[in-house]
Amino acid sequence: MTIRSMTAFAQCNKEYDWGTVSWEIRAVNQRYLDVHLKLPDNWRKLESPIREQLRKALNRGKVEVSLRIGAITSSTEALQINQALAQQLGDAATALNKQLGQESAVDPLEILKWPGVIQQAEQDADSQQKALMDAFKNAVQELVDTREREGADLKLMIEQRLESIQKITDELRQKMPNIVAAQRQKLQQKIADLSVELEPERVEAEIVLLAQKADVDEELDRLDTHVSETNRVLQKGGACGRRLDFLMQELNREANTLSSKAIVTDSTQAAVELKVLIEQMREQIQNIE
Repeated sequence: MTIRSMTAFAQCNKEYDWGTVSWEIRAVNQRYLDVHLKLPDNWRKLESPIREQLRKALNRGKVEVSLRIGAITSSTEALQINQALAQQLGDAATALNKQLGQESAVDPLEILKWPGVIQQAEQDADSQQKALMDAFKNAVQELVDTREREGADLKLMIEQRLESIQKITDELRQKMPNIVAAQRQKLQQKIADLSVELEPERVEAEIVLLAQKADVDEELDRLDTHVSETNRVLQKGGACGRRLDFLMQELNREANTLSSKAIVTDSTQAAVELKVLIEQMREQIQNIE
């Protein structure tokens, strides 16, 4: 399965003999699937199938859907008039003129303005609905394709940061024995400079305590574990945004602990670089479905 972004836009425009159809779908990040519809009043019945279609295609995101339908008037299309209604209106107007003692002629244009006199050609509602939903499915597919393309870019970016994190932890793990040895020598030199006689056991105890405080093997191991798990989740794909966000919290926790145990510039700088990389990933993961 692929990784998908939650941010995307899709549009589908279709033209039929009865009118033009324009679907627009906008999606942004959201903790759950949140659908907002803007439909013409006479097509509110599409709400249920639209929501069902989106639930099948998407897992998370705030999705805004709008539908616009425009009429097409053909110059060769014959004007349809409700002859019976027009005749009734004309007869009623003539009778009213006689009753009022007026001889004014009935204006045909006024009769044409009466609701229902000019009729639009009847359309097959079922075929219209099918056409609308087919166009909507095309828009949804375009949205999914766009989210997958953006998701592939996000996946590549995260993998690059994970590779950098792995490199930093490997380098720090190699440096730690020399860092601890240097700190041990530095402590012994300080004691020598003070010209103070200390029992060898006391000196050794201080050195052991220093080594324990500086020991970051567990943190480095857990960083390795979280990096491996993040890579595994990325390869598995699907709706994994929440899982990835949790892993970023765990990575950040270990980076903070590493920073608190830093005793030299090298380890401090490594912790800072780790936190920068983790934050970069966390910001992008907010957009992953």
